Amino acid sequence: MVFDEIDGGIGGRPAQAVAEKLLLLGLSHQVICVTHLPQIASMAHRHFYIEKQTLHDRTVIKVRVLDHNERVEELARMLGGAEVTTTTREHAGEMLQLAETLRRKKGETY
Repeated sequence: MVFDEIDGGIGGRPAQAVAEKLLLLGLSHQVICVTHLPQIASMAHRHFYIEKQTLHDRTVIKVRVLDHNERVEELARMLGGAEVTTTTREHAGEMLQLAETLRRKKGETY
């Protein structure tokens, strides 16, 4: 299943609820979700970073899988905007821990 910016127009607790539903869906289906919300990105099993560049009048797209530390940095950037701080990094790490806890808990009962 592919969801392209399913998070349009939501944030906060509603975004967290959507993220948790996507996590549950991902336990039994392959889910690809394009998002700009850290609540949704943090619930993913894998986090891909997509970068669009223009080189010599051509648009080039680069896609790469983020490792754990890169995920923390990207989620912190999504949370904090222009400036990534120790606090936003800590919050990003907590979001990833919550996702893992939910995945284990829901996976056991699914």
